[in-house]
Amino acid sequence: MEAVKKGSTAVGVRGQNAVVLALEKQEAKKLQDTRTVRKICVLDSHLCLVFAGLSADARVLINKARMECQSFRLTMDEPCSVEYISRYIAGIQQKYTQSGGARPFGISTMVAGFDLDNQPHLYMTDPGGTNSEWKANAIGRNYTTVREFLEKHYVANLPTDDAVLLALKALLEVVDSGPKNLEIALMEPGRPMRLLSDEEVGRYVERIEAEKAAAAAAQAEKQRALQAQADAAAPAAPAPAPAPTQPASEPPK
Repeated sequence: MEAVKKGSTAVGVRGQNAVVLALEKQEAKKLQDTRTVRKICVLDSHLCLVFAGLSADARVLINKARMECQSFRLTMDEPCSVEYISRYIAGIQQKYTQSGGARPFGISTMVAGFDLDNQPHLYMTDPGGTNSEWKANAIGRNYTTVREFLEKHYVANLPTDDAVLLALKALLEVVDSGPKNLEIALMEPGRPMRLLSDEEVGRYVERIEAEKAAAAAAQAEKQRALQAQADAAAPAAPAPAPAPTQPASEPPK
């Protein structure tokens, strides 16, 4: 769990017709190819996964999940459900908590996708092997702060744009603003996972900053109006009493 708590913050939000995954990008080394550092991965044409924790452990678990997705297709002649693959991942994680000579996987995952009925689903697994479905959730560094924000602001059946904005707002609670620090993946029915470009993410961030500026201006105006009302209702202060006059002194004789 310590490895997960130190990992990149990730947010998942389930909307009416989409599932949004938002991730904090770690700063890459100067000579590193950023295309080889991915924490949002495709499992199947209708499934994707984001993780927080040890990348090496995630690579092993993701490869196992991809193999299971293809094996299910070959055997059942249909894609596996989101619940099935998340339960499979959780089962492997739980198995490694009680295996001799092996340590638990140091990652938490969120699995997003659609079933055959085109209904969106978001599942989370943890290193202990727990598997549960969520409407919105967060994993990684400062996940409690992000989850509290989601609990306050989540609304059921969000349109896709609103789901993206909510995920970004929650992530920006703990991440520096700017599209270069953020990665957004969008899952929609009948379409493969799509990563939003820096320009698209930048436009969403600008909308959030504009909303914050408008809210701050409205709050300041409200405070000024309340102060003006308080000043008008306060009784006028009495005028100070005139100072007593001193009698003029007589000149000496």
